[in-house]
Amino acid sequence: MKKRIHLNAFSMNCVSHIQHGLWVRDDTRQREFNRIEPWIELARLLERGGFDALFLADVIGTYDLYRGGPETAIVEAVQIPANDPMPLIPAMAMATEHLGFAFTSSVLQVPPFTFARQISTLDHLTCGRIAWNIVTSYLPNAGTNLGLGGLPPHDERYARAEEYLEVAYKLWEGSWEDGAVLCDTARGRYADPARIHPIDHAGTYYEVEGPHLSEPSPQRTPLLFQAGSSERGREFAATHAECVFMFASMRSLKASTGVVQDIRARAARRGRRPEDILFFQGVTPVVGGTEAEAEAKAADYVAQSSVEGGLAHMSGSVGVDLGAIDLDAPLASLETDAMQGVVRGLIESAPDKSLTFRDLVRSRASGQFITGTPEQIADTFQAWHEAGVDGFNIVYAVTPGTFADFIEGVVPELRRRGLVQSDYAPGTLREKLFGQARLSARHPAAAYRR
Repeated sequence: MKKRIHLNAFSMNCVSHIQHGLWVRDDTRQREFNRIEPWIELARLLERGGFDALFLADVIGTYDLYRGGPETAIVEAVQIPANDPMPLIPAMAMATEHLGFAFTSSVLQVPPFTFARQISTLDHLTCGRIAWNIVTSYLPNAGTNLGLGGLPPHDERYARAEEYLEVAYKLWEGSWEDGAVLCDTARGRYADPARIHPIDHAGTYYEVEGPHLSEPSPQRTPLLFQAGSSERGREFAATHAECVFMFASMRSLKASTGVVQDIRARAARRGRRPEDILFFQGVTPVVGGTEAEAEAKAADYVAQSSVEGGLAHMSGSVGVDLGAIDLDAPLASLETDAMQGVVRGLIESAPDKSLTFRDLVRSRASGQFITGTPEQIADTFQAWHEAGVDGFNIVYAVTPGTFADFIEGVVPELRRRGLVQSDYAPGTLREKLFGQARLSARHPAAAYRR
């Protein structure tokens, strides 16, 4: 297939997703997340813009580490309230024809047998437009919510994920043979029992007899996303992922291309090919008719962003309570030797030590911004694409405004350069991205096919 830039929209069924504090603005529909109409309108907008998919994030716990509790996250609506992303998909799929839908589900939250059936159902209803973002969860509250007595250790969560996927692959790929569905109305035979098999899985974490209750869906296994950045996460992505979501700062092309090269090298050692995995960089485009107009818009977003909300989110993400740090002290005055490594790294990464920690938080909030005219933003996208990034997850500052500005301004310029699609290829989401409906024979799931 011709190499092009792939585009996803990144959102979440909540009030405030990534750019915190902007939910109060009059030019955003974030507060309408409980209604279906804004989601349908967004899906139609994205399809008009030729986006490959709408990528829906999710968490199953609160950001309760900052200042010792969830109060800041609740006040700032930092991914709470947050609704389940899955029920949105059928309604949006009915309103579109080609747009894919990637949604996040933790391997901790639903037994693999139940989840496999949910995926197959959605893949049937959407004619093969489903992707799964595989996560292992990182918020301690998720573990206590699910009756696990806390979050399992990092490596144990990935061990669970490996077995979870083994069960799912057996159900999706191996339980029903090709040709098992007869739908023979003359003889009254819907399916052939000789071609439908239990999986008889007995492992460390799961025992599942099977068979899979759903007949094979258009993709069988959904398109697989993953976003782990740790050593274990990269190994997992190299083994299982078809698409990898990166969230390095847009100021560091070297960091993102380093991730691409590292995971592709790991995948090659597993018998996979570089083209088996696509890499998506997270970015917030801030588009203006002139560079000055775009800069003014970005400055307005940064000025209105919530430092407290950002700190609550960051504390949960890095696993360190940032509430004790003096926000208005110059970075040069902070005693980094006494701080945990991840916080010390944040401070030491700032070249200007006269900045305050508050400045640093705001700088990180805008670290995903690409600000400029449509031509300037297209130049940046093209440079990153030529350096090895396959696509972008567009993160909104305001919704649907961020997406609409990008589609109306930047997409026509990218199309003029032949870098993004003007029409959709036929078939399932995997066919649109990879040219094939089924997982590659080089993927570990293929080992379970009969």
